[in-house]
Amino acid sequence: MSATTPLWIGTFPRAGIGTQAGLGEGVWRVDLDETTGALGAPRFVVETPAPTFVATHPSGRWLYAAGESEPGTLTAFEVDDDGGLTARAVVASGGSGPCHLLVVDDALYVANYVDGVLGVVPLTPDGAFAPDVVASGRPAQAFGHTGAGPDVDRQEGPHAHFVALTPDGRHVVVADLGTDELRRYARGEDGLLTPDGLAATLGPGTGPRHVVFASDGSRLYVAGELDASVHVLLWDAATATGTAVQRVPAVPGEASGDGVRRSPSHVLLDGDRLVLGVRALGLRGPDVLSVFDVHADGSLGDPRTQPLGGPTPRHLEVVHGWTVVALQDAHAVVVHDPHGAQVSRVEVRSPACVVPVAPR
Repeated sequence: MSATTPLWIGTFPRAGIGTQAGLGEGVWRVDLDETTGALGAPRFVVETPAPTFVATHPSGRWLYAAGESEPGTLTAFEVDDDGGLTARAVVASGGSGPCHLLVVDDALYVANYVDGVLGVVPLTPDGAFAPDVVASGRPAQAFGHTGAGPDVDRQEGPHAHFVALTPDGRHVVVADLGTDELRRYARGEDGLLTPDGLAATLGPGTGPRHVVFASDGSRLYVAGELDASVHVLLWDAATATGTAVQRVPAVPGEASGDGVRRSPSHVLLDGDRLVLGVRALGLRGPDVLSVFDVHADGSLGDPRTQPLGGPTPRHLEVVHGWTVVALQDAHAVVVHDPHGAQVSRVEVRSPACVVPVAPR
């Protein structure tokens, strides 16, 4: 009998992004066959408003869910022995529209998209929200930001979209889609220190959405949602800054101009390849995975595209070599093999996030 890896699936409200939260959406669970890539029958685990991003505690005892609403919420669910979820605490996210969570040691970091606020929630050693946070109902720290970009529709103000830990663990970096900046915060014993500048400023209209560091810490790869590109930055650990050295279009057609507007979403590294979800805006062109070879010097080759068979790849994860993709507007979770062939598909309403269940 094949081994399986269970996955948590966070979802948007049933009517889609930007619609009223709390109308039956929640967190699902589905098993991935590690040998064949087949997905089992999805199981609805718990109802909670707009859990568009979820994150696990390393102990496997806790699952944290962002409630992407205005104002935003954070919920700490305890994982039951049978795989169920029990809500133990709900607090404010510190801003509006929380869209990404990062767990590091004894803290949960949350990026609030609508107003750009970075929230910090201390955790107890076993992963629960710290008592002071539960008592106050809000994060221990909240860092706002100012600025704008040239895209008047998307960059009228700061929009924190992703939080990453630097390879040496000394800082967290926030990708701000609204200001074309990677904001930098130093980590201290009692939380984050005052903001200590910018890790990088990207070209006007880049719209940095998600980022991933190379395993050796020498490079940082940034998905530009608005300029439909991947940006490669040299990373200097001593100064915690990145310097742009390469820009690669998200799909080959962008190089010659095929007239299709595209919007990259989640980016990750899988060994010597970089995988990017790419959404086609409007009705022209398919939504795809773009796969880039990562060369020995950290530069990227030209992308190869893999059709997804449905719109809006919101988030993806590589699990035991299988690429699992949440297709938000296709209302499906799909699995691709390393060659790009789709091997499995199950229906889940408005999936937004795929996260392996942490072992207990």
